[in-house]
Amino acid sequence: MKKAVVNGQEISGEAVGFELDRLVRFYMSHGMTMEEVKKNLPKLEEKALEQAIGAKLLLDRAAQIELPVTASDVDAEVQKVVMQVGGEENYKKALAAQHITEAEFRKELEKGARVNMLVNQACAHVADPTEEEVAAFYEAHKSEYVEEPKVLCQHILVKSEANDLPEAKSAAFEKIRAIRERILAGGDFAAEAREHSDCPSGREGGSLGWFGRGMMVPEFDKAAFEMKKGDVSDIVTTQFGYHIIYKADEKGGGAQTLVDVHDQIKDLLRHEARGRAMDAFVAELRDQAKIEYK
Repeated sequence: MKKAVVNGQEISGEAVGFELDRLVRFYMSHGMTMEEVKKNLPKLEEKALEQAIGAKLLLDRAAQIELPVTASDVDAEVQKVVMQVGGEENYKKALAAQHITEAEFRKELEKGARVNMLVNQACAHVADPTEEEVAAFYEAHKSEYVEEPKVLCQHILVKSEANDLPEAKSAAFEKIRAIRERILAGGDFAAEAREHSDCPSGREGGSLGWFGRGMMVPEFDKAAFEMKKGDVSDIVTTQFGYHIIYKADEKGGGAQTLVDVHDQIKDLLRHEARGRAMDAFVAELRDQAKIEYK
């Protein structure tokens, strides 16, 4: 993948990776499958590089005009991050893992908040899509709005790796077997997950949310889709260890109505309109910058 230098400063691989991750998550939330992501990866990488260049130009511009960001603005951003990572303790661990102090992290959040203010200024004239525009888009793309079958599951994991000693594997298997027996005897699945699961989802009672085919490793995927709603699975072995699964619900899939996808389409159209406004704004910044590719 090519690299870019903006006003003498090279765009880092981390910056491009960040933009690529945002692109993939956005398009997958609007119906793009993982297979389509892989097929379009070169184009997505090019777009991520251009967005990273734009982000650099916006950061520089926001710093130049010194948009006002208060300490309380930064406090609010910190709290968002704390909630996202699951609490104050995890927040501090994440900072330590990245070898960054809280003061340095707050400085980065301040820069981000300043850029957000700049973006909002550049997009202030962009109106929300009308109901007629949402309906017209749905009619033009109706065939694309087909929901795949999905399942809603909880799981409990007891880790066991390929290079574990036989006695460690046996102990892990015995632990998951005992957990399963307690659940089948009337025990609470979520409580057992919170107490014993080695997966981070254990904090949420083992909840994995809704997921479609191909989103989990093959052994887990097969078990989750073949079992009946309301059942607890047999012990499922994957590369991560031993699992038991509770299937809370399932959806058969099928065509989605305008009501089903209304907010999704409105968000997409709003995103595209703001994107066009930002493209025009960034184009002006690009005209004033020195950008080299290598």
